[in-house]
Amino acid sequence: MNYHSTVLDLIGKTPLVKMNRLADDKMATVLMKMEQLNPAGSVKDRMAIHMIRGAEKKGLIKPGATLVESTSGNTGMGLAMAASVLGYRCVFTIPDKMSKEKIDMLKAYGAEVVVTRTDLDHDHPDSYVEIAKRIARETPDAFYTDQYYNMDNPEAHYLTTGPEIWEDTDGKIDCLVGGIGTGGTISGAGKYLKEKAAEAGRDFRIICPDPIGSIYYDLFHGREPSDSRIYTVEGIGHDFMVGTLDFSVIDEVRPISDRDSFITARRLAREEGVFVGGSTGTAVFGALQVAREMGPGKLVVVMLADGGDRYISKCFDDEWMKDMGFLGIEDRLGTVREVLQFKGRNVVFASPNETLGEVAKRMSDLGISQMPVEVVNGEAHKMIHEMDILHSLISGSCTRDDKVECAATDLQGQVRLDDSLSAVQAVFDGQNIAVVVDENRVIAVISKIDVVEFLAARS
Repeated sequence: MNYHSTVLDLIGKTPLVKMNRLADDKMATVLMKMEQLNPAGSVKDRMAIHMIRGAEKKGLIKPGATLVESTSGNTGMGLAMAASVLGYRCVFTIPDKMSKEKIDMLKAYGAEVVVTRTDLDHDHPDSYVEIAKRIARETPDAFYTDQYYNMDNPEAHYLTTGPEIWEDTDGKIDCLVGGIGTGGTISGAGKYLKEKAAEAGRDFRIICPDPIGSIYYDLFHGREPSDSRIYTVEGIGHDFMVGTLDFSVIDEVRPISDRDSFITARRLAREEGVFVGGSTGTAVFGALQVAREMGPGKLVVVMLADGGDRYISKCFDDEWMKDMGFLGIEDRLGTVREVLQFKGRNVVFASPNETLGEVAKRMSDLGISQMPVEVVNGEAHKMIHEMDILHSLISGSCTRDDKVECAATDLQGQVRLDDSLSAVQAVFDGQNIAVVVDENRVIAVISKIDVVEFLAARS
């Protein structure tokens, strides 16, 4: 028989999956470390069980003890899952900005949950950190796991996450990208990978996307933090410095907006089939920037922190996104990129060497009324339209044996991949089709019926 003794045996050994649509062949290869596949659904499972085992070995907890933690949700779920297997009780404090799904999931594991105010400094007596410490002090046989200062947190990733990434990439990783919450993941895995890269004589970087409003960007650059502000993305960044974060292994911290984080998380679900939360959107948005900068031939690994099932009422809810100002009508309609994923990118070009008669026949055979002209030697983009052919023949300015350039006109109605459908509609007001241009190449055309069919399929 082949089976595991408990669900805890399933923690770790998560796979790497190649990103195919959000990343393209002009970018570095991006591999996603699928930490949402851990049994409690997040990267925090690794350090949760390691902190418990560490406390057991040190004699800090005994059977029937109460584990107490201040959590944004995922550490709590990892601890609660492990506690249900090992026979411990759990009490967690959680800020009120966190999703209802997280609170309900913690309770489903049998944990007691105390919801606190988000808008308090971490050292305020009623902050989620200070309330957790107070509960631990006042509860018999309680142990405050203290994920922000417990060094078993980064050690878990030094012992497991880092080695897995090095082994699965055959040591060819060029950059690790991941968010910073407690800093345990990036500090532990990063330390291991930096050591292995140094042994192998490889250049290797660690880059950490971080929410705008977190203090980590300022602290990394040796500045006093400006007044931190509340940001909406959960489980990443902080308003106080933690003991489990090792800035020495990090090469760069990049500020990322809430909107970019949430939109990227939604795109991952729709374009890669990978259902993750907003903090993973933060990390992936930064990873795509890095992959674009590094270019082909390089390898970027990005940490996916948790699954999207705990954010249904937030970044995956159109009305919530709209109310928060992250999603306008243009975004809800869709983008050029989404239309092309629906219809494909086939585009028929006219050759500069074809005659007007030959192009007119091809248009008739294909049932189309216009074609972009192939670009030769860096010349400007042109379009040949059946009406232009007709007018040129009637006026006598061209004959059917003249080349395409005789009747071709400058390319109009250009749109980009990430333009909204409102931009496409604006093109339709003056043109029959929209021409999709990416890096000065025509890659597709979109007609009115293409958009109608796309919207009908979505609705």
